[in-house]
Amino acid sequence: MNKTINSIISIFFAIGFSSILANPTIYPTGTTIYDPEKAWNGYVLYASPIGKTHLIDMAGNEVHRWELAGFPSELIDPSINGGKKGHLLVQTKNKAGMWGGIFSNIEIGEVDWDGNIVWRWRGDDPDGAQQSHDWARLPNGNTLAVIKEKRIVPDLGDKIIADEAIVEITPNGEEIWRWRAGDHINEFGLSDEGLDLWRALIDHSGGLPAGFITINDMAPIGPNKWFDSGDTRFHPDNIVIDSREGSFIAIIEKSTGSIVWRVGPDYPTMSSPELRPRFDTHVPRPLDQTSGQHDAHIIPKGLPGEGNLLVFDNNAPSGYPPMRLPMFYGSRILEINPITKEIVWQYTGIESGLASWTFSSSFISSARRLPNGNTLIDEGMNGRMFQVTPDGEIVWEFINPWFGKQTYTVMNDENREISTNWVFRAQPIPYDWVPEDTPRSENPVKKLDVTEFRITE
Repeated sequence: MNKTINSIISIFFAIGFSSILANPTIYPTGTTIYDPEKAWNGYVLYASPIGKTHLIDMAGNEVHRWELAGFPSELIDPSINGGKKGHLLVQTKNKAGMWGGIFSNIEIGEVDWDGNIVWRWRGDDPDGAQQSHDWARLPNGNTLAVIKEKRIVPDLGDKIIADEAIVEITPNGEEIWRWRAGDHINEFGLSDEGLDLWRALIDHSGGLPAGFITINDMAPIGPNKWFDSGDTRFHPDNIVIDSREGSFIAIIEKSTGSIVWRVGPDYPTMSSPELRPRFDTHVPRPLDQTSGQHDAHIIPKGLPGEGNLLVFDNNAPSGYPPMRLPMFYGSRILEINPITKEIVWQYTGIESGLASWTFSSSFISSARRLPNGNTLIDEGMNGRMFQVTPDGEIVWEFINPWFGKQTYTVMNDENREISTNWVFRAQPIPYDWVPEDTPRSENPVKKLDVTEFRITE
């Protein structure tokens, strides 16, 4: 039993260990590459570890700041918000704790351009909203949010754990829909061995304080060509989720709560003859193992690749039992045809002519398709955001200059304070989503030859 418990616990600790890559001690922050002719030009929104939300232009200037952060911070599309520009979903009140209390927030809300709270929600839990990882404003004005719900999940034992739920909240704060992950365990494709490992971890820990499958992403599908052609699995109201710990991506049917589409965790194994090498550039090809993935969503109508699923595959320790990771580390962006379940486009460090391990984030992170066909990528653990063309050319790059202090618990339970510039998610913002007088610069930044660049006295 001890061997089993140790293997489970290693999943969580390995997240930290896998991020110990040899990053430089000294490097530039701000915009380091920018080609206005090839990049999509707009703003980028993100929350930083200093507990603020930043709006930057392509030249790296902070053009606006809110004194609150979200997990994630998300600017609301004015077209579904009564034309109001610059309104933001954030966590309006957090408890003190690890990572600034983002996993134990008391209240979530909508703030305007000036930071005034125009909507707030706490829920009926004595500890508050307990939102984490994702939310979305719907066209009908309601808000979806991922929350933790403390309860017994019978399929996992008799101890209270932090189940994960998705709730729909009206503008007046009424909850009108709730979906609980713990009610659908038999739909996630988990093996008997995997469920036994989960039960053993719960027994060992006395209950799990965090969500047991870690729903790190929740995205309404929206209008799409698959539903238009008659495939009801892709109803616009249905919801895409992915599980960091469970290594699967799934679609929830909103009307029934059932899982109607899924990939993972039952991918081909490393010994399967049909599985190509992980960093094969041949497309289309069958989808292979993802692990620790984030930000899975259907590319919206009107964007290149519309209807396909885009996901940041962290290639990080995850799974019950743990996934086997490749020798040559590196993350991937995958664009997947959800009907054929084939990879139709991908990005790795190799697509930029670099080693696979030069692009890697073992936790957090995101990828968003842009109107010109480029993709905005957040390499989260390194605070690096960049745009790539379909061919993999990096045409914009920005390193988060705002470093925060975080408490980090090491193996011997000793708390250490660390400095980090991590970014959970980056959101591309069109110019017309914010007030017209918001400044912006499109001054190019030429890529430096790092083999020649030197710091001189």
